Amino acid sequence: MGIFTGNPKDEPLHYGEVFSIWTNLATGYGMIAGYQTFYNHAGDQDLKKIIEDFIQCARDEVKQLEKILKTNGVALPPAPPERPEARIENIPPGARFNDPEISAALSMDVAAGLVSCSQVMGMAIREDIGLLYAQFHTAKAQLGAKLLRLNKEKGWLIPPPLHVHHPLH
Repeated sequence: MGIFTGNPKDEPLHYGEVFSIWTNLATGYGMIAGYQTFYNHAGDQDLKKIIEDFIQCARDEVKQLEKILKTNGVALPPAPPERPEARIENIPPGARFNDPEISAALSMDVAAGLVSCSQVMGMAIREDIGLLYAQFHTAKAQLGAKLLRLNKEKGWLIPPPLHVHHPLH
């Protein structure tokens, strides 16, 4: 009987899992602070609601990743402080992120997050870690779909050149 039989939570994490979890946790901390800043800059109420969803999703991930690292005796990465709420009127117009910029940044984060989750799912040997990242992946995909819909509705989506097939005469 080896060390990889029984409850996956009793199995040791390998170095790749530790590094991935630690890095994702550090990134999650930064994302929360960044999204709080985006929230302060956003003017569109629908965008603000999605930013709140992004913050909640990141907080949920952070909470679970912290628990895994603590349980396995791994020190947590440093976290930036929470950002205070600010009124958009107090941010000079030239210093503000505008709504389409915020939405584009969120879209990039979703795309990168999906790739990151897939990478951890593929290298994890503990089933609980792979399944946890599958849950993160699903949550990010759902946020991405909501954000795509918002980008289309608001006219913020800038598509790449579209391929339209013209039949030859």
